Amino acid sequence: MMGRPKLVLASGSPRRLTLLNQAGIDPDALRPAEVDETPKRGELPRACANRLAREKAEVAFASVKVDDDLRGAFVVAADTVVSVGRRILPKAELLDEAAQCLRLLSGRNHRVYTSVCLVTPKEAFRQRLIETRVRFKRLSTEDIDAYLASGEWRGKAGGYAVQGLAGSFVVKIVGSYTGVVGLPLYETVTMLAGEGFPIHHGWLNPTNPMPA
Repeated sequence: MMGRPKLVLASGSPRRLTLLNQAGIDPDALRPAEVDETPKRGELPRACANRLAREKAEVAFASVKVDDDLRGAFVVAADTVVSVGRRILPKAELLDEAAQCLRLLSGRNHRVYTSVCLVTPKEAFRQRLIETRVRFKRLSTEDIDAYLASGEWRGKAGGYAVQGLAGSFVVKIVGSYTGVVGLPLYETVTMLAGEGFPIHHGWLNPTNPMPA
């Protein structure tokens, strides 16, 4: 894409790609960063999200540096942690994990921390942590069983995807909805703009006008 610096998204998450696209930004490459996402012993949710986002950015940046086509690109990485108090909920891969998460979240408040780490073409690291409070309704056994049967929970922090069926469980959100989905758009776009990335470049597309 001519006319702007290149941008790499350090994620294979379809949700994060969709959110970037929503902001009119189409990454030049995806560099999913494989890191161990196990929280460290005694690690608090905020610290965990920050550490993992930084590690993902570092892994993706290392691959970009040795790629002639992408060297000098912006790199965006993010990590999302769901917590109840100091307890970090897993990114559920097993049915029992998801069931435990849903029972724990039922009828109560929890917090979602998403950390965004940006690496600039000058190899500077910029990071922001976004905290959002979410309240679930009291979930019935039927709610939980049906959601588990949907399979939508798999690989999701806290065992749910707010942009999907679980959106109907949410009584209230205070903070960033897109942060709960996985990439807080306001903060991400603001960080990019602050480092000189032309965020409006993809908005100018006269060949694809909005329908009347």
